[in-house]
Amino acid sequence: MANKFGHAISKLMQLSKGYLKRSPVRPKSRFSAPNWIPGRSKWLAFGALTGGLGALLYALDASVDASHDCVHPPKQFWNHKGLLSALDKEAVRRGYQVYKEVCSSCHSLQYIAYRNLVNNCMTEAEAKAQAEQVMVKDGPDENGEYFERPGKLSDYLPSPYPNEDAARSANNGAYPPDLSYIVSARKGGEDYIFALLTGYCDPPAGFVLRDGQYFNPYFSGGAISMGQVINNEVVTYADEEVAPSGSQIAKDVVTFLKWTSEPESDERKLLLIRVFLICSFLIGLSYYIKRHKWSALKSRKIFYVPEVNGNGNGNGQSKGNGHGNAKAKTDEACPKHEHNKKK
Repeated sequence: MANKFGHAISKLMQLSKGYLKRSPVRPKSRFSAPNWIPGRSKWLAFGALTGGLGALLYALDASVDASHDCVHPPKQFWNHKGLLSALDKEAVRRGYQVYKEVCSSCHSLQYIAYRNLVNNCMTEAEAKAQAEQVMVKDGPDENGEYFERPGKLSDYLPSPYPNEDAARSANNGAYPPDLSYIVSARKGGEDYIFALLTGYCDPPAGFVLRDGQYFNPYFSGGAISMGQVINNEVVTYADEEVAPSGSQIAKDVVTFLKWTSEPESDERKLLLIRVFLICSFLIGLSYYIKRHKWSALKSRKIFYVPEVNGNGNGNGQSKGNGHGNAKAKTDEACPKHEHNKKK
């Protein structure tokens, strides 16, 4: 017994010495760059191509921002900027009046229908009355001929020119762009349109303008074929509290053009607020369920406890002996059984 105990102690001492001599440094891996790079050459090429394309786009954007052929528009304060801000409906109505009286003679709104103006710029009765004032070419009829009819709410606002050639002929070769999405289509958005409408001035010395051109430092190149159409009191507002100054008129028409570019902007912002509120409630509810309801399931421990039978040997013999002992104890506890056996 002493020899076995000494042998076990010597084994433990050898294991402890081997553990203490073990180096804490991890063995050198078989990774090598020459073997890794060829297998992933496609990913490296894709990464290099993506990085080069991003650098090119950034350089192009920086070059456009740094262009010197026009003056960059200053930043203006707009009430509809921001996630919780909506368009000023009164400004949109005044802006439509400015477009109708000043801008509609040259520029079109071919993607805006009269039904879009309802509850935004006017009532339904007013929109129907304005649509009926326009004669729309329709057809063909049963005889295969085209005819003219009064406009309806489903019709789009008419163009001032029948085609592009007629528009260029009336404007010295320049084509007046459609204003439906002009705010979203121009770099600078509302600031650019506002600066363009209010930025006319005399050309600097040495700057030559052709016939029918005007100088505007915010327009690319400086020479623009559209004259200054926004001036003080160029329109008369029904609201006497709003002064029809040049800056106020330009602000109203820019707000209207912002609405034509994104008619559903207010609805999208409202939907975003609703989604944020619903998601906040659901996230809080999910955290509560995870923290308090699932904590018992996540932190529980399951143990396997084998059944102990008889004297603990777990074999069939012990199980039988156990039952026999239990039966004997039962018989001893009940003297009536012995009395019955004797009988």
